[in-house]
Amino acid sequence: MKIAFIGLGNMGGPMALNIAKAGYDINVFDLDKSKAEPILAAGGVWSTSPAEVVVDADVVMTSLPGPKQLQSIALDEDNILDAMKQGSIWIDLSTNNLEVEREIRAAAEAKDISTLDAPISGGTEGAAAGSLAIYVGGKAETYEKVKDILDVIGGDVKHLGDHGAGYVAKISQVMLCYLHSVALSEALMLGIKGGVDPEIMLSIVQKSTGRSYVADRYGPPILEGSYDPGFALGLAHKDMKLTLELAKSTGTTLPMCEQVEDIYSRAVDKYGFDQNHLMAVKLLEEQNDQLLRGK
Repeated sequence: MKIAFIGLGNMGGPMALNIAKAGYDINVFDLDKSKAEPILAAGGVWSTSPAEVVVDADVVMTSLPGPKQLQSIALDEDNILDAMKQGSIWIDLSTNNLEVEREIRAAAEAKDISTLDAPISGGTEGAAAGSLAIYVGGKAETYEKVKDILDVIGGDVKHLGDHGAGYVAKISQVMLCYLHSVALSEALMLGIKGGVDPEIMLSIVQKSTGRSYVADRYGPPILEGSYDPGFALGLAHKDMKLTLELAKSTGTTLPMCEQVEDIYSRAVDKYGFDQNHLMAVKLLEEQNDQLLRGK
């Protein structure tokens, strides 16, 4: 089975590398060729364009920033759907909205190309370890054809139902990360302003009924002042905007998400898209004239 992989960023690069190490025939493309070097060293092959990389592929996998990029690569001039062969399968590992998913799927099905939405969760650590959670939406028979590939990059692969189910699950769970991050910063701020040592306050949260993965994983980078370089602030805001788009399309009211999206929007405007994702916490620090810092 020949695989084409497009998008070799912080998540895509490790996933493609694991696929190459598993012995699959894989061709890759990214706007930055230097990101392909580890995959090429493991036996992957470089292609010079998205259209070229997919030509002979049985399975195409994409890991892109969001709906805008997916829409462009699928529907613009020199798109990959025109270059993909009949009967091939497109697995999208990105985070997308339902409107773009339906638009792309209609164009793909007209060319006898099957699609799966398979967004991922687990961070760069999970991508490197091949232990990602993967939420799959699409036809069961299509999923069964590629399950072995998904098992290479994921430790918790779930087929959730029809097209779009994967995107919905990813967006629904990832929004909690940002809500938790903001809530954690407020809890730390209240404790520290009230006289509790920052590291003790974090340890209390980590052992309380309010404990969470976010407190364990992102509490230390907040107290270190690194704001965690593993993900971009602008991409986090993109996910929050997708949450509100999904809420609108499903007729769901999410007041807390609206507030947190506004926080991330203001943080991007003030600090920049490419800043570390926990820089949203800095807004609270500046409002309170208090850094959340350990020793």
